[in-house]
Amino acid sequence: MMQRSYNLADLLEILAEAGPDRPALVAGDVRLSYGELDRRASRVGHHLQAAGIQPGEHVAILAYNRAEWIESMFGAYKIRAVPVPVNYRYVAAELRHVLYDSESVAVIGERSLLARVEEVRDELPKLRHVVVLEDGGSQEIADAVSYEEALAAASPDADFPERSSDDRYLMYTGGTTGYPKGVEWRCEDIFFGALGGGNVLGEPIGSPDAIAENAVKPAMAVLDCAPVMHGAGQWVALMGMFSGAKVVLYTDHGFDPAKVLGLLAEEQANVLMVVGDVMARPVAQELAKGTHDTSALFAIASGGAPLTAAAREELRAHLPSILFLDNYGASETGACGPSIEGKEGGTAQFQMKPDCTVLDDDLNQVDVGEIGKLARSGHIPLGYYNDPVKTAATFFTDANGKRWSIPGDFAALNEDGTITLLGRGSLVINTGGEKVYPEEVEVAVKDHPHVYDVVVVGLPDERFGQRVAAVVATEPGATLTLDELGAYLKDRIAGYKIPRALHLVDEVQRTAVGKSDYKWAKSVFA
Repeated sequence: MMQRSYNLADLLEILAEAGPDRPALVAGDVRLSYGELDRRASRVGHHLQAAGIQPGEHVAILAYNRAEWIESMFGAYKIRAVPVPVNYRYVAAELRHVLYDSESVAVIGERSLLARVEEVRDELPKLRHVVVLEDGGSQEIADAVSYEEALAAASPDADFPERSSDDRYLMYTGGTTGYPKGVEWRCEDIFFGALGGGNVLGEPIGSPDAIAENAVKPAMAVLDCAPVMHGAGQWVALMGMFSGAKVVLYTDHGFDPAKVLGLLAEEQANVLMVVGDVMARPVAQELAKGTHDTSALFAIASGGAPLTAAAREELRAHLPSILFLDNYGASETGACGPSIEGKEGGTAQFQMKPDCTVLDDDLNQVDVGEIGKLARSGHIPLGYYNDPVKTAATFFTDANGKRWSIPGDFAALNEDGTITLLGRGSLVINTGGEKVYPEEVEVAVKDHPHVYDVVVVGLPDERFGQRVAAVVATEPGATLTLDELGAYLKDRIAGYKIPRALHLVDEVQRTAVGKSDYKWAKSVFA
């Protein structure tokens, strides 16, 4: 009998064998049991295998939330290949970076999104196989195969070679200096570090085969509104599946709180996953109408952006006994622990897992009340894919040989063992759950022929948490409007990165060493 590992495809197969008819995935009109999902993933795996994809090679997935996204991910794991989630908001230049940097040899994507890949395909020498998911688009994609035709011609049998807990998991995340970088994990580490370890609220399982017990427990239902191409949305979907739950993906391309609550009632969801205030507040406003069945709902999970105390109170006005599951996490650390309500500082205080602490620059734990950087040991990533320099700047080994992930969030250690999170020193802007790094936007804005200098900052925004704002000094005699800047940038950076506020100045102020003066830039808008 084949030895099972923590490769995510092994875990799906164990669940499918133990509970083949148990509901696994709902996405639009598609409903799949664990057995059906596993068989379709096997077809994806056999197709990729026949196309010459080797273990360890990278397969990009470029799609909105849909059942095929999950099938493709597990299908890649079936043959020990590595799925690479790609942000569907990316323009051609950003897609080129991720596909080139990840050395993806194949891409499974929606027809209209693949049109952007076509623009840069000549610059992707390693990309040799393209599979098209139909989305109503009519764009011609060269040398591509149809997803459904590919699956129809492939075997549904799970007759694959033995896998390993060392098989890789890859997640691209924004970087402080421009383009995203790939965080590389072992499958075993991501399973325990971010996917709940087979038991989200309790002790993790002790062996891969033990996950079979989750196929006979009472079934839960999780409604996931976050994009599964992002860590937060993907991790919640996989936490749900590896708990034996029915995972319902919100598949509309725009967030509609009435549709969300309609789906919640229809599927009798017990957990609702949102991305911070940008989704939570519209849901609260919709709940105020008093027309929705929320009788099955007992918890609201949030990830990717902060869920503020104000948003919690708005939701609690209509859901008085609701439980909030608001975890701190990053692509470099996994899920570290839940926020604590009712304490000074609101969602900034977290009850971290035992392998998380606050370290000083010498990798020693800080004293109570002192500020250092949040760090996690144990099940952490191997580093950044293909980037030893950035790996060395984030992952450290202390004098005792213990490895730490220190992505750069400043924090303080409290007397009761909790941690107060103070934020990233990199000035990342979090707009509706999307991370925007000022330097990347500054580079794009500076390319405008009328721009002499620019500083980009985040301003408070009631709906999105923050919005991107630019302080610009134009070339002598030139003028610039927000609309003109937006039109110029729309093909250069993703829409969520484009400034929503613009302030023109005679001269952009800089620090003594010539760096962007972000404090001054914020004061300009104040």
